[in-house]
Amino acid sequence: MLIGGIALGLVFGLLLGGKLEHLADVRLRFLPLLFLAVIVRFGTEAALGFGVEAVDLLRVPLLGFAYGLLLFTLWHNRGYPGLALAFVGIASNALVVFVNGGRMPVWMPAFEASGLPGPLTSVLHIPLDAGTGPEFFLRLGPLSDVIPIPFWPVNNVASVGDLFLTAGLGFFLFATLLRPPAEMQRVIEEAHAGRVFGLAGTLRLPGWRAAGGAGAGVAEPEIGIRAGTGLSAGLDQAAALERPLMLGSGSLGMASPALVPLPPPTIEEELAAALALGGIGAELSMPTAAGAAVAIPRARPGLGARVRRHPYVRLALNGSFSALWAGQVISLFGDKVNQLALGAFVFEVTGRNAFALALTFLVATLPNLVISPIAGVFVDRWDKKQVLVVSDILRAALTMMVPVAVLIDVWLAYPLVFLITTVSIFFRPARVAILPRIVDEEDLLSANSAMWVGETFGEVINYPLAGLFVVFLAGSLPLAFWFDAATYLASAALLAAIVVPPLVSRAKGAPGAAGPAEGVAEGLAEAEAAAEAEAATEAGRRTVGGDLRAGWTFLRHEATLLANTLQGTIGQFAVGIVTIAAIPLAEQLTPSGANYIGTYSFMEASIGLGNLIGGFVLGLVAMRIRKGMLVIAAYTAFGALVILLGVVSSVPLVLGILFGIGVANMAFVIPSQTLFQERTPPDLMGRVVSFRFALVFGSMSVAMGVGGLFVNGFGPGPVIAVAGVISMAAGLAGLGVRALRNAA
Repeated sequence: MLIGGIALGLVFGLLLGGKLEHLADVRLRFLPLLFLAVIVRFGTEAALGFGVEAVDLLRVPLLGFAYGLLLFTLWHNRGYPGLALAFVGIASNALVVFVNGGRMPVWMPAFEASGLPGPLTSVLHIPLDAGTGPEFFLRLGPLSDVIPIPFWPVNNVASVGDLFLTAGLGFFLFATLLRPPAEMQRVIEEAHAGRVFGLAGTLRLPGWRAAGGAGAGVAEPEIGIRAGTGLSAGLDQAAALERPLMLGSGSLGMASPALVPLPPPTIEEELAAALALGGIGAELSMPTAAGAAVAIPRARPGLGARVRRHPYVRLALNGSFSALWAGQVISLFGDKVNQLALGAFVFEVTGRNAFALALTFLVATLPNLVISPIAGVFVDRWDKKQVLVVSDILRAALTMMVPVAVLIDVWLAYPLVFLITTVSIFFRPARVAILPRIVDEEDLLSANSAMWVGETFGEVINYPLAGLFVVFLAGSLPLAFWFDAATYLASAALLAAIVVPPLVSRAKGAPGAAGPAEGVAEGLAEAEAAAEAEAATEAGRRTVGGDLRAGWTFLRHEATLLANTLQGTIGQFAVGIVTIAAIPLAEQLTPSGANYIGTYSFMEASIGLGNLIGGFVLGLVAMRIRKGMLVIAAYTAFGALVILLGVVSSVPLVLGILFGIGVANMAFVIPSQTLFQERTPPDLMGRVVSFRFALVFGSMSVAMGVGGLFVNGFGPGPVIAVAGVISMAAGLAGLGVRALRNAA
């Protein structure tokens, strides 16, 4: 498998215009130690094969020495794309080998499924029985060779660490072929040296400053730059309209990405983008500030150069961003496995009690209501990278305790579930804040897009994959929680490998600070720093209750937003019902003898796919429809679809209805968010949205609690249908509110 990954990296790199000679120019640190580690590792295996007793006695220290050298070398070269993944893979395998006395366990069901002939004879492997009892966990079975590869000619059994190592080395070769090593080395050295300027030194000028600022006769509005984002505080806080977290991920597909309006590109940015595209033609004509046109001669770049200039490729070749993105993708998949396994585990252990299941989801989402308002204040004060790493380690430890707690007493699991979501709430703002520190300013928009794409496509793809995984585990559901914990630890290791340049600004008299343009930048940096400090001081004086009162005071006098908030409070009551009734409904729809978790996972994937398609379609047609009418129509359609969901009994029909629910969900969330962004003053945005979030999410929380009781008494179908009637009524009621009906 390792050879296959290396071959794929080379092939794709060459197909996209990479050059083999770049491999000869790579300057890895401590390269002799890497060769020594390889010699010790394979020399030990060869000696064991020849039956050398002295080597057998020293098996653990010899292999530990080899793995230690490998980890040391990879860590000091983690800035190269892919090597952070390889580090995680080696660390995972080394841990298992050390715990098992210098041998890697091979799970025998996986060995048989791989199609390998004969008994296991490797001197570095040891068989692991088919069971998944205490011995399986004590020998770190989930991290051992448990993944069968039954494809000729690569029949094998792999570990999770092998997958990381293969992906990391393949991607390292791919990136090296595409990006000249000298350029890559320069970027890594500058990041380590802190020469990549943070927001205090790399400015994003608002439109009034680009027009000349106060000196040009343009009034300076009062602004506050949100620390670590470059956005005004109001727009940054508008992310509160984003989906609430459940465990470590978004809640059950009922979601929307945060929409933040962006300033129009400057002439220089348009020129850079046009040059990067490398279109056909001998020259490029661009207007100047004075209105004249300038012809810029241009030669068409080669394929490799054009590929390297693509924003996503530039990000992929950024080792720190690659580690952050890969960590997110890995942990999101683990979250889906955890969510499915947790629901099924509680449902089965409590005798399929819908109320116990409802309490699980309620407890998993409550931190959004009680912790979110204060989490950002603390994250702004802490080191962002440390928050990310410690959060993943804490989530791993808490997740491993969940199955034990459920088996002892289900009530013991609820505090753990609450804490997992609480830690996740601190994780997300830290991830958002660290992004501008590890990517170039020109790539920030693409970086946010790449993070959103990974998360959104994960909602669609991860549910079916996680469902199949949980179904495969069947009676060994505790393994799913261990798997999720392993993904958190892998994410923590990747995040620890990120190189975060310190935030610096040029002081007067510093080298390179003499130019007038840099003097202007210095002055603006100081002004923005003062604005940040003032905003932070003001935020520190406020209380959660005071913020909610300020939000209510504004909403009382804004008829459109007040009507939208009340409509959302009633209309999204059904979201809470669908959330807790989905598993009982899946169990009811699944034929006897089959595993309903597979049905449930595809139901969630259908909602996610509807969200994805709905978001794209809405971007094409929303400008032609008044936002108020779009929200009214969306809630009405949403309610009608939820009613249908409660009365049909065909799995294909249910999946189609849930897809429509996902589309309708985006059709009322995105216009609502846009209305708030357009009509709320920036300095009130966070408080207004916090008040709206408290009302809407409070309604969903009540629905989860009472819904579990009613599902126990009447079954999922009737309860879902009644919730749909409530949502549909909320949509139609909007027709009677002129301020909402006419909102453009």
